[in-house]
Amino acid sequence: MTQVQLSEEQIKQILQGIVIPPQPQIMVDLQMEQVYPEPSIDRIADLIKQDVGLSGTILKIVNSPLYGLSNKIQSIHQAVMLLGLNTVSNIVNGLSIKGELNDSDIIELNRFWDTAMDIAIVSASIAKQVGYSCPEEAYNLGLFHNVGIPLMYKRFDDYFTVLQEAYAGQHARVIDRENEVFKTNHAVVGYYCARSWNQPTHIAAAIADHHNVRHLFEARGHSTKQANSLVLLAILKMAEHMCGNYAIIGHQDTDHEWEDIRDLVLDMLGLSPYDLETMKVIFDEQGINMKYCY
Repeated sequence: MTQVQLSEEQIKQILQGIVIPPQPQIMVDLQMEQVYPEPSIDRIADLIKQDVGLSGTILKIVNSPLYGLSNKIQSIHQAVMLLGLNTVSNIVNGLSIKGELNDSDIIELNRFWDTAMDIAIVSASIAKQVGYSCPEEAYNLGLFHNVGIPLMYKRFDDYFTVLQEAYAGQHARVIDRENEVFKTNHAVVGYYCARSWNQPTHIAAAIADHHNVRHLFEARGHSTKQANSLVLLAILKMAEHMCGNYAIIGHQDTDHEWEDIRDLVLDMLGLSPYDLETMKVIFDEQGINMKYCY
């Protein structure tokens, strides 16, 4: 695979704008890997794949006009191999400077980081279980769908308090409470972030719509393209529920959103409640923590 080396100035330009703070521990692990006499590019790719901001930046760069690729790359491993160790190291070092957080920021954002990787893994696993053609898409959607949350947190005071209210089941949609207070919401912000990262249009659209599922499913069309997008959203919502997104992000004992859309999601995926319980057991056996499911 041909590698293209980017200059420091090119990397600096690409890193301008939207930056999601990377997980401090991931940055430490990456920097430790870089100081080895022979750093493992596979290990570096595995670490990057665990972080929303790093993954988004790597995909943004490899899919930028600088590379002129005819097809967008969605695989983190493929992107890292194409960029090469030197370019990836420069990107990581650049983000480590931009992503400095204080202790309170780290504590607050742990909720976001804790769910992103779990939901990505479970989304890809569900995609395989239901025969979805591209589990990598499900993984990326799971990883990036809440990317607007840390951006909203950095922009608005007391954001997580409002988000907790949003998950309390008092509004038709989770995003309605955010819209009341902030005149925007994390799904909209996430959409623009995904577009800035050169994510495929249907992934960005799914991010924008991931709290608008009931309306989309009830008004669904019959085109293959639209059907695939709805299946992808159904996979995400099932993964969110199974990973306890409502408990970790929303601090709720009940997944009110899931209760509202559960039958629609299962119908879209051709699954029964029994199938859902069976999947929970399978994921638990695979070491994927389902402790937040009720």
